[in-house]
Amino acid sequence: MIPSTTRRVPDNTAESVNEEIRRRTEESIARCAAAGPEAIDRLAELDREWDTERTLEANAATAVLAGLTLGATVDGKWFIFPAVVAGFLLQHAVQGWCPPLPIFRRYGVRTQTEIDYERYALKALRGDFKHLPADGPARASASAGRALQAATS
Repeated sequence: MIPSTTRRVPDNTAESVNEEIRRRTEESIARCAAAGPEAIDRLAELDREWDTERTLEANAATAVLAGLTLGATVDGKWFIFPAVVAGFLLQHAVQGWCPPLPIFRRYGVRTQTEIDYERYALKALRGDFKHLPADGPARASASAGRALQAATS
């Protein structure tokens, strides 16, 4: 069975790594909640953050180009390398796992869904959603909790 697009990477990541990524995300949201809505400039950072897909695509493209270059200039046996990389990229597309994924995840590279989770929690804190008004720093903990709840619904 092919896993869902939004769950395939976390499902193929060690739970301790997923938990660490969640913890860092929630700490970031709590820091922004404590600083107040005007301090939520982290949204621009999230727009520039590379997700797992983009990171894997860049990694695979680099490996393929290196293999092609080495195959053309050093030894034809290097042409096997791009074929292996393409196979792993296909495996990732179908199953959600490939050899570099555990390394990227341990370095904190998040999926687009995980990035969006933080993005929408911050937008809720900023007051972008009328049904969830933003609170000041005095109620930062409650605001962060409601923002996280809004981001998951």
